[in-house]
Amino acid sequence: NRTRRQRLFNKFDIQHPCLIVEIYCLLKSVTLVSFSNAFGQGSLPLIPKPQAMELHEGTFSLTANTQFVIQGNVHKEALDLFKVFVKSNFGIEFNSLKKSQRKFSAVHIKLDKSTAKSKESYELNIEKHKITIVAFGEAGLFYALQTIIEMMPLNASNSVDLPCLKITDSPKYTWRGMHLDVSRHFFSVEFIKKYLDCLALYKMNTFHWHLTDDQGWRIEIKKYPKLTEIGSVRKKSMVGHYKDHTFDSIPYGGFYTQEEIKEVVAYAKQRFITVIPEIEMPGHAMAALAAYPELACTAGPFEVATEWGVFDDVYCPTESTFTFLENVMDEVLSLFPSEYIHIGGDECPKTRWKTCEKCQHLIKQEDLKDEFELQSYFIRRIEKYINVKGRKIIGWDEILEGGLAPNAAVMSWRGIDGGIAAAKQKHFVVMSPGSHCYFDHYQADPKTEPVAIGGYTTLEKVYSYTPTPVELTKEEAAYVLGAQGNVWSEYMTTSDYVEYMAVPRMAALAEVLWGTADPKQFKDFQDRLLVHFALLDKMKVNYCKNITSGVQAK
Repeated sequence: NRTRRQRLFNKFDIQHPCLIVEIYCLLKSVTLVSFSNAFGQGSLPLIPKPQAMELHEGTFSLTANTQFVIQGNVHKEALDLFKVFVKSNFGIEFNSLKKSQRKFSAVHIKLDKSTAKSKESYELNIEKHKITIVAFGEAGLFYALQTIIEMMPLNASNSVDLPCLKITDSPKYTWRGMHLDVSRHFFSVEFIKKYLDCLALYKMNTFHWHLTDDQGWRIEIKKYPKLTEIGSVRKKSMVGHYKDHTFDSIPYGGFYTQEEIKEVVAYAKQRFITVIPEIEMPGHAMAALAAYPELACTAGPFEVATEWGVFDDVYCPTESTFTFLENVMDEVLSLFPSEYIHIGGDECPKTRWKTCEKCQHLIKQEDLKDEFELQSYFIRRIEKYINVKGRKIIGWDEILEGGLAPNAAVMSWRGIDGGIAAAKQKHFVVMSPGSHCYFDHYQADPKTEPVAIGGYTTLEKVYSYTPTPVELTKEEAAYVLGAQGNVWSEYMTTSDYVEYMAVPRMAALAEVLWGTADPKQFKDFQDRLLVHFALLDKMKVNYCKNITSGVQAK
């Protein structure tokens, strides 16, 4: 997954492919345009752009005396989060008003679950003295309130003026995700929550948490304490670019306790984000083998990997290995209520399996053709166990090799062919091709950027992405759940750098997945983004300001 890209970049020394440099002039500083002017121009800094919006004359003033009138059985968690945001950023603490004070403006909230509309849909109508929100599910209410937050002028205090408008909105795709690798570099619970806040801002609903790999095991498993005692710490790390092959001499580690995992999952749930854990298998297992070498085909000894890449030592498909993984999964399933569990499945060398007597015996016993079908057997065993527990697996597109497990979903990263093949077999697909969705690639001139794996994926390229391949029929296209952006952390040593690489490309992908991105209107997206940066500043997000070739926000 990562190493093949790295080898390609090294072989051809690809850091900055040939570019047609766009001469792009901003005749006015959009970041300084007042919101009143923005209303007049018919443009608001809403990302993702709503499906339908009408701007009307006038404004609504949100003040401490604004009432919230709730109709029906509405879970107040989303509203409470909204009130906390308004209080912390604008100093407005809403009063509990008496009936005699109903002359004040009001926000009317109605939850309508009687229709077949998506639970993430909403209607927002802002009039001079009243805001009406009709949400078709709790998530729809949360997204309506996020929309209001995005249009608030951040220099206001005590009173916030909102433009009169009508919005009818719903997402196109059901899987709108972002990934984060915490194995290569570990990030605090506090930062994970901040990352989730960014996802919530852009109405993204899936967080793919890559918790284990060769370079570190990051989740506490109580039955196997050595996974974190030994597997979470490597003795040194690579420094600089992979091709330089230099190392520091500093032990590096960290892991999340099960209580911290629960805390993150609960935090995400409040923001209508599903956390998908990834536990790598059968490859990318060096950290686990360092802790429990008996799970390998050879005797070892093994150590937690200190360099980036793919390693020949992988899980040996023995009964003891499957018992180990099933026990691990029992604890993982107890922590993550998600429908899908990511089991990796990528970049599993067959080197050890080819010379392992136990593996060769299993191939003959199960009447398998080769080691690729042995990998399929491995994945099917794990899938069957997880299915019995009421869950489903998803894996990188290598799980197609040797035959796809019966109920597995596929995450297509090696281009789009894996996703097309899976959809044609009537398997659900999440598109995540390296060409458009890998946010560890450079996003601006590498000569001026911090070190990255290579490649060149600009904001505009992300915005141009179409998740549903044209090769699919209408029936087959229904199996495309959506897409996600991937953030591999080999070169991202700090949380600031994660933010820099992920944002605002995350925003571009969010609009793609909401279904309102139009590559021909990229200039409109840029203009909204430049105004929107003020909100990111308020959130203290270390975003990248390169929004097009040669042009930076100031």
